[in-house]
Amino acid sequence: MEEFSRIQRLPPYVFAVVGDLKMKLRRQNIDIVDFSMGNPDIPTPPHIVDKLVEAAQKPVNHRYSLSRGIPHLRDAVCERYKRLYDVDLDPNTEAIVTMGSKEGLAHLSLAMLSPGDVVLAPDPTYPIHKYAPIIAGADVRSVPIGPGRDFFEDLTAATKQAWPRPKLLFLCYPHNPTTEVTDLAFFEKVVEFAKENNIWVIHDLAYADLVFDGYKAPSFLQAKGAKDVGVEFYTMSKSYSMPGWRVGFCLGNPKLIHALSRIKSYLDYGIFQPIQIAATVGLRSGDEEVTKVCDIYRQRRDWLIDGLNRIGWEVPAPKATMFVWARIPEEFRKMGSVEFSKLLLTEAQVAVSPGLGFGAYGDEYVRFALIENDHRTRQAVRNIRRLLGGSSD
Repeated sequence: MEEFSRIQRLPPYVFAVVGDLKMKLRRQNIDIVDFSMGNPDIPTPPHIVDKLVEAAQKPVNHRYSLSRGIPHLRDAVCERYKRLYDVDLDPNTEAIVTMGSKEGLAHLSLAMLSPGDVVLAPDPTYPIHKYAPIIAGADVRSVPIGPGRDFFEDLTAATKQAWPRPKLLFLCYPHNPTTEVTDLAFFEKVVEFAKENNIWVIHDLAYADLVFDGYKAPSFLQAKGAKDVGVEFYTMSKSYSMPGWRVGFCLGNPKLIHALSRIKSYLDYGIFQPIQIAATVGLRSGDEEVTKVCDIYRQRRDWLIDGLNRIGWEVPAPKATMFVWARIPEEFRKMGSVEFSKLLLTEAQVAVSPGLGFGAYGDEYVRFALIENDHRTRQAVRNIRRLLGGSSD
């Protein structure tokens, strides 16, 4: 039988190696402390759940919805951008609801890209930033990011070396997986670069609200001229602890919003309407619940960072996201992230994500997702101490 060319372009899923081993150990009744997937465990705020239940009891809400999202929800996210970022958005032409940011990123890539187009994406980065363009038939050129690198120097080099000229640049700040943060001046420089090189920009702001120690994450759309060159994705998955609800947004350039709206109109009928109604209530109910969620992740960050540093694994505290990006201790670094992750599983019963799964430049790192409580985190640190030595008291 003929092979499927689009599927053949997708490489083996690196995370599956660790995932399969984790399942094998669990079948042996081995207790695994699992930091491997960024799957929020904090319950969705009760008033959002209550609104979902109320709306779901009305048969009128059981019909097909709108693929671009109900008007009140689009209004609510635009109101939020005005309140937090002083960014004006037209809910009819500059905002669309997506089934989480991942679906929106994939379908916008499908709408924008043709086979042979060139896309620039950071390395390391969240996999959908690379594989959405690949699924659409485009070619991806990596822009290395990390300590000691000049992003714009690497971006310029990647742009000059690419042929045909790049069509699209993906960004994500606060960054998954590296937890790097940036400022508005950075985005202003991105806009300038995009205009000079005729490149569209897609910014993923999934971790907008999970920020610590006084840091505030800017929106790409705050930069002057940003709406001329691109869009930004925002999601309620992390900020409101609604991962399974799949509520996201694409905001900004009207041409790109229209393209995404057009392709979605052929592919889906939108999110279940009671979910959209509940999400509207969430966005309009203030930031108290978002702050509570952020405080939980900050506390978990502190537990993990303090524990790792006590046993000799020196890891800086991130200023944002729900992750810790930890460089592999020097004595294990030559193993690479996949083998080290397997070692952590078998010898310490701790699951993490290998950095290689996010790109070649991530292979000296592993990513911890902050999804375990104090007791489980302390247990993980005690287990890791068996590999590293030191004290976890």
